[in-house]
Amino acid sequence: MILVINCGSSSLKYQLLDMSNESVLAKGLCERIGIDGHLVHETANGKHKADLPMPDHAATISIVLDTLQDATLGVIKNKDEIKAVGHRVVHGGEVFTSSVVITDEVEKAIEDVSDLAPLHNPPNLIGIRACKKHMPNVPQVAVFDTAFHQTMPPKAYLYALDYHLYDKYKIRKYGFHGTSHKYVSQQTAELLSRPLESLKIVSCHLGNGASVCAVDGGLSVDTSMGLTPLEGLAMGTRSGDIDPAVISFLMEKENLTAQQVSDLLNKKSGMLGLSGVSSDFRDLANAAESGNQHAIDALEVFAYRVAGYVGRYACAMNGIDAVIFTAGIGENDTFIRAKICEYLTWMGVDIDQEQNGKRGQALDISKGDEKVRVLVIPTNEELVIARDTKALLQ
Repeated sequence: MILVINCGSSSLKYQLLDMSNESVLAKGLCERIGIDGHLVHETANGKHKADLPMPDHAATISIVLDTLQDATLGVIKNKDEIKAVGHRVVHGGEVFTSSVVITDEVEKAIEDVSDLAPLHNPPNLIGIRACKKHMPNVPQVAVFDTAFHQTMPPKAYLYALDYHLYDKYKIRKYGFHGTSHKYVSQQTAELLSRPLESLKIVSCHLGNGASVCAVDGGLSVDTSMGLTPLEGLAMGTRSGDIDPAVISFLMEKENLTAQQVSDLLNKKSGMLGLSGVSSDFRDLANAAESGNQHAIDALEVFAYRVAGYVGRYACAMNGIDAVIFTAGIGENDTFIRAKICEYLTWMGVDIDQEQNGKRGQALDISKGDEKVRVLVIPTNEELVIARDTKALLQ
């Protein structure tokens, strides 16, 4: 069995998988770590919620292991049944081009690139160290969001800055959501019964954080997120692409510090900033239906930006076989999918509205036998992490 851990600064998601058949035995979420603590634990027998003290991540890992072994709530008798732990790590910089077994040297390298992802890598490291404390003899594996995109060519990842800044600080496009883009691309090949190596795919991972990826022959050749997850699409609270001069303009006109501008662009912009309503697309849809013009504009901006990247990446690959929608919005928001596809009729996209009305399942929503297929594929990053962990240990 493999335990998959995804650590945030004050949260921890987990799944326990039986890799003999890739079934999920248990999954859960620990929230408000360092504040008070709330657990949601789910198995085939139902969902359990509890408020428990979680002073730090080490204590939280202990709670997770105790819950998995609990006589009533648990699915294993002893933690020794867990043969490995797979960790999601957001940023691997240029050091990691694939998943790796965690050693002291790997830990140090993850720490060294933490300045590229200061909100994500430190909590990921905390989770790794907490698991090592409670399971010192169990192998740990790091699976990087950025690794899938290390196949991008220089023309895609280089910024047009003085080159010595790249040499000195490794300022370049890295991309994120790689585990998701990798998984749904592989699933597309299976659904279309075609070799992955023969396909040109544009994968749209649309959630509160969103990115688009050009996958040519199974390899990432470009993606919308950059040095950080701020570049690219307009997202829930992130601005996405803007004129860089906006930053200095705001600093001067609003007397803002660099950190204040960063907070504005990351936490107070995007759909939330445009609409003044919410970062949640369900709230935006309700507001738009009530005639709120700001909400209508926000949804239009989102769809327009996504479609623009799809077209851009079709050009980058000199062709396209399939467009994939995945993640919370991509899998469930039928209105947004339809809105994006309205911009893509020039490339032969034509969706079946009845099929598009379905949600949360893998399906082809194309009408007839169009050359460019449109697929909805639920992502499964935890399964990819478990598979990579299993493969490395074998």
